[in-house]
Formats: sequence, structure tokens, C-alpha cells
Amino acid sequence: MADSVKRVAYFKMMVPNRAGQGARALAVLHEAGVNLIAFSGFPQRGGAQMDFVPANPSAFRKVAKKAKWKIAGPKRAFLVSGDDRVGAGARLLSKLAAKRINVVAIDAVHAGKGRYGSILWVPPSQYGKAARVLRAR
Repeated sequence: MADSVKRVAYFKMMVPNRAGQGARALAVLHEAGVNLIAFSGFPQRGGAQMDFVPANPSAFRKVAKKAKWKIAGPKRAFLVSGDDRVGAGARLLSKLAAKRINVVAIDAVHAGKGRYGSILWVPPSQYGKAARVLRAR
């Protein structure tokens, strides 16, 4: 089975780099019934950045507004899924490199039952070109 590449919207939020920040944010979304396709958190400029990829961006925005979160977005990324195999990520990145498309970041995981998933970010100016190269839907 070929990889599936989907265009997705994501939102980012800066928070203090302290224990419990992610847990609190995810609890708010859980209580509101907001499903996430992906979530990533990492240290950034003395704080931490959380990236949310919601299944329903408008529901996410509504909850973020009610919680008084300072979010940026929607921004664009790609969600990739497929059969897990040696070199899956290498092939994906090689396609982009061959067209001189920079990958800003990528997170990839083994999803169990022979599947893998990843989320990847490219510069906004290269998003359309990357979508064509990856045949994103």
C-alpha cells in the first residue's frame, strides 16, 4: 500500500517550559471533546512550543478562545501514514530533497500493526510545491 499524504492545519502555542503544561492543555481539549490527529511539544526560545493538529480546526479554535490561549494559526503541515518498512522516511525526504524543498521539521513514529505515521513541516513558500511532489490530498 502506498503512503497517504494529507494536508493538515496546525496551531502552535508558546508556554513556559515547566512540568504539566502539556497535560493541562490536553486536559482542556479532552474535556471539550476535541480530537487531535497529532500533537508535538518541544523546548523553544526559553519556553516550550506545543503544536496541535486537530481533526476539527474550528472546534479547536473555539476551545482555545474560551481557554484564552494565545495560539498562532492555522498553519500548514502534512500528515503521512503508510505501511512501516525500512527506509520509509528516507524515501519521503529524498523526494523533497530532489526538488530542493527544505523540511523544517519531521516527527515520525511506528504506529503498530505494521504501520507508521509522521507529520512534517516545510516553509510556507514551499508548501504548494511539496504538496505536488508528495501528491498530498
